[in-house]
Amino acid sequence: MQHNWSRYLRLIFGFLIASTGVGLFFGQPLLGLLAGLVVYLAWTLVQARKLYQWLANPSATDGAPESLGMWGDIFDGLHRLNQGHLRSRDRLLAQINRVQESTNAMRDGVIMTDSRGAMEWWNGSAEYLLGFQRRSDRGQFIHNLIRTPAFKTYFDARDYREPLDITSPAKPHIHLQIQISLFGDDDRLIVAKDVTRLFQLEQMRRDFVGNVSHEMRTPLTVISGYLETLVDNANDLPPKWRRAIVTMAQQASRMEALITDLILLSKIETGEQSMADSVTDVHSLITQISNDAKALSGEQNHEIQLDIGERRLLRGDESQIRSAFSNLIFNAVKYTPAGGRIAVCWHTDRTGAHLSVRDTGIGIDPVHIPRLTERFYRADPSRHKETGGTGLGLAIVKHVLLNHDGNLEIKSRIGDGSEFICHFPRERLAERPPEPQPTN
Repeated sequence: MQHNWSRYLRLIFGFLIASTGVGLFFGQPLLGLLAGLVVYLAWTLVQARKLYQWLANPSATDGAPESLGMWGDIFDGLHRLNQGHLRSRDRLLAQINRVQESTNAMRDGVIMTDSRGAMEWWNGSAEYLLGFQRRSDRGQFIHNLIRTPAFKTYFDARDYREPLDITSPAKPHIHLQIQISLFGDDDRLIVAKDVTRLFQLEQMRRDFVGNVSHEMRTPLTVISGYLETLVDNANDLPPKWRRAIVTMAQQASRMEALITDLILLSKIETGEQSMADSVTDVHSLITQISNDAKALSGEQNHEIQLDIGERRLLRGDESQIRSAFSNLIFNAVKYTPAGGRIAVCWHTDRTGAHLSVRDTGIGIDPVHIPRLTERFYRADPSRHKETGGTGLGLAIVKHVLLNHDGNLEIKSRIGDGSEFICHFPRERLAERPPEPQPTN
């Protein structure tokens, strides 16, 4: 390239020297030089005009404009760059088309938006599941098309660790699970998955559990009543029957507790138990539950410590909150050895309110912690036989907290005891109304 540039300079200077020589022959060297400069400028302008026309419409000609010398090399170089650019563009377009074709083949809806939610692209499944229209919806804000308030909140929150379940705005019978991922300059990739079948199966399971529990309650109550009568009159029975009657009464009582928990969990899950929006005095509630826990402890003589902060009012359903708190505190009593310590702490901070129940029990292997809130999951089945647990307590706690916009955190290690923490958002805290002033 440097060699060509030197050659072009020599040619230009040679042309100008020749023009000056012609002028000198006629006795006007400066006029000859000027004429040479004008000719070279005119030729350069012609080449620049060719370049301008070619750049304005490269596809008008099959190749680069014809020229000589430096301009010929410029045209050839730009032509090569343009051809390389076209090949790269074709490869990228082919890849984009392949990605779009494969995405269009997906059963899940896929939507791409910018950081504000303006629709840029979506596949055919998104049109079917969400009712988008390709001609009119491009550039529209997605929260104007999916008008579910929960979706707008989820989109703006930027916390996409958990998916969102909504009903399709175009087909109410379709239930969708929405998952959002961030990419590029804060753009969003939204995946909408049809979970209608799973939703129906879950609803069938809930209905089955609820209906069976209700149907079993009446005959079990009758059986328990007769067994209780037999136990009260055990001295009148033959000795060989006494042990059997007592064992049957214990198992019937355990089954009654299981059915009670199943019915409660079913009501909380299905919303059959309406949420009361009342204000709960946490100090009074925890004190009552702790007194019941001391009675449950009995001769095991557990030490129960209470630490309750100043902000003690919590907005929500008091019966559900009582159920969650009592499950955690009673579990601590059941799984803590005799003479152990149980610390119940209620405190608030800028993130919200927190109830911590810490015990000095045997602890739980961390491998079990992710599944502890599943129904009937038992980290140590033998311990449940001793304590008579139903395996539903933590599942009830989890769903109560979900109903109150909270979550459950579990910390435990073998031999170091366990800590269960209920987190409530700051919006659930209530202020105590001012005391009425006495009138004179």
